[in-house]
Amino acid sequence: MTEAGDDDSEELTYAESGVDIAASEAATAALVGAVGEFEGDYAGMVPVGDDRYLALATDGVGTKLLVAEALGDYSTVGIDCIAMNVNDLVAAGATPVAFVDYLAVDEPDEGFTAQIGAGLDEGARRAEIALVGGETAVMPEVVKGLDLAGTCAGLATDAELFDGDAQVGDALVGWPSSGIHSNGLTLARAAVTRDGGGYDDPFPSEGYDTVGEALLEPTRIYTDLLAPLRDAETHACAHLTGGGWRNLSRMGDRAYVVTDPFDPQPVFEFVQERGSVSDAEMHRTFNMGTGFVAALPEDDAERVVAETDGRVMGTVRAGDRVEIRGLSL
Repeated sequence: MTEAGDDDSEELTYAESGVDIAASEAATAALVGAVGEFEGDYAGMVPVGDDRYLALATDGVGTKLLVAEALGDYSTVGIDCIAMNVNDLVAAGATPVAFVDYLAVDEPDEGFTAQIGAGLDEGARRAEIALVGGETAVMPEVVKGLDLAGTCAGLATDAELFDGDAQVGDALVGWPSSGIHSNGLTLARAAVTRDGGGYDDPFPSEGYDTVGEALLEPTRIYTDLLAPLRDAETHACAHLTGGGWRNLSRMGDRAYVVTDPFDPQPVFEFVQERGSVSDAEMHRTFNMGTGFVAALPEDDAERVVAETDGRVMGTVRAGDRVEIRGLSL
């Protein structure tokens, strides 16, 4: 990536586009403080036996739905909804088992609900989980358009769960994303529609006909990584969602030095150029080509890489930062 801002265009940031990460984190902390202590990070854990846990994760699709609405194409957002939930369970070390969705609309429409349902079915097939029902709420006074979210349940034993604490000396193994996934779309939308741009505009790189099609590429599902990661001495994992590369800090207060990340897909370069977005803001907001990262001993890392499409991309050191592409986040 190249640093944006060489022209006179005003640089876009996530906060200026409408999402202030610091304010969001403060609000979440206030909610947690009001609720009190609870078990879990990427997933909530409920003991269901001497050595067994029920794992729960909940998430939605975010403003990616506005791109789907603009294009009249909701065929992939169901995949996204399932992916965002099951990937969080995988990051904890739990096996996703079942999913329930919640669709809120201002008015019912068989056309887009059928597309969403097909996407949920495809996402469940990819994740190898069961769809066990859901709720469709019609709330014209609360919702404008629609919102889609869901909850995924998983199971794990003590031995299967990752302890969530990366160790100094660990190798960092990463796996490629499929594109922009379902985070940072507020910034991406502001960038690509700047100065009269539209979702129907031709996409300048191969693989997609339009800009909107590139933005709707569904989130990759990482459930296939559970077996090799459990067979290794995996210490912690990070699902690169909201907050971009700073998500590595969820593996503990360490320095994460990334020397060989996957290249960003062309959609990131397009967003950066159209929005005059800085390199730092891109990496604080988006996955930038890498969707999932694990910290584990070097010998185990090489074995996991040999069994998957991952690569060793860095190391864990003492400190409290994320270093990538000349940035310190």
